[in-house]
Amino acid sequence: MSRPVGEKGQVVIPMDIRKHLGLKKGSEVEFEVREGEVVIRPKEDPGEFVRDFCDVPRKLRRRVNVKRIIEEQTGEEHDVR
Repeated sequence: MSRPVGEKGQVVIPMDIRKHLGLKKGSEVEFEVREGEVVIRPKEDPGEFVRDFCDVPRKLRRRVNVKRIIEEQTGEEHDVR
């Protein structure tokens, strides 16, 4: 997708991308320049990151069968110890 740069240097983010990223009116985005490209991503709330990080133990309460996950992803049997 491409969009023209306006007179004031503004660019409209296409609706499909806004929906995919959960951007709404008033949302903040961060810009990063990487090797001649500009990356735009939703601004992360540090508090939300900490809450998500602290919730990891609750999310992992159920037992995880690593062998089954690897076999599902690769389609091969593995000896996981």
